[in-house]
Amino acid sequence: MDSLTKEQRSATMARVRGKDTGPEMRVRRLVHEMGYRYHLHRRNLPGVPDLAFSSRRKVIFVHGCWWHGHDCPGGRKRPKTNEGYWLPKLERNRTRDAANQAELRARGWDALVLWECQLKDTAGLRRRIGDFLEGRV
Repeated sequence: MDSLTKEQRSATMARVRGKDTGPEMRVRRLVHEMGYRYHLHRRNLPGVPDLAFSSRRKVIFVHGCWWHGHDCPGGRKRPKTNEGYWLPKLERNRTRDAANQAELRARGWDALVLWECQLKDTAGLRRRIGDFLEGRV
């Protein structure tokens, strides 16, 4: 049983950062190093992508494995408390992400999702981002 009150849970969730996270900052530094320029958190695009490359009509999302349900050990980890709240919440996140990507495609944008667990391999990440932005994928 979850011992936090609704107010305590709300205060805890308010401290969870949605942008400028460590993984996002790592990707931003790498992309900038590669010579690409981008817009941050374009609110006029579905899902408010972390990086948007307007002239290329491409966006990059940097997703946390647990929050967005990646199929890796971190993403498959189950919540320790209040499963009745968290499991539906995480499923809503996955559903919302899929809908946002479909809407981006419908608007003529390509999206690349980078998962938190994939950021350790810098050379592979650099190659993947370059291939995506240059249209080699």
